[in-house]
Amino acid sequence: MIRLVSRTGRHLQRYSKGLRLVVGCIPYRCKDNELEVLMISSQKGQAMLFPKGGWELDESIEEAALRETLEEAGVVGDIDEDELGKWSFKSKSRGIYHEGRMFALLVTEQLEIWPEKNFRQRLWMKVGDAREVCQNWWMKEALDNLVDRLTPQPAPLHTEECT
Repeated sequence: MIRLVSRTGRHLQRYSKGLRLVVGCIPYRCKDNELEVLMISSQKGQAMLFPKGGWELDESIEEAALRETLEEAGVVGDIDEDELGKWSFKSKSRGIYHEGRMFALLVTEQLEIWPEKNFRQRLWMKVGDAREVCQNWWMKEALDNLVDRLTPQPAPLHTEECT
């Protein structure tokens, strides 16, 4: 069942070694043979970022990432359980340190109504454009990791093929 209200408060937040644990996803799709990612506006401004938020005590890391993506971006899909990475960073708004983890999410459904629809804009964009507008260095690294993961790697050359 899809909840149409965002969780609030920090009483269930997870912390590790003094760092607030946040998780999120980079929602993506393939359109016209090109990779696109979904970015959202921040609640308090026009900065573009990927959906993320606090990992709470009563949920798995994947459940938290999916919940945050649904609440903030209004999409659901198939999550890759292999993390795109883990980063430590200082929050711009609160000045506290966080540990962030991101996952890839292949979008299967985009909702017309979602919990934070009235607070955020969402925009599908090409990877290069997303990298340009994203203001968080660690989210840019997560995006690079997603692209590396989804880009087919050339087969290794065998010495006998080179002779």
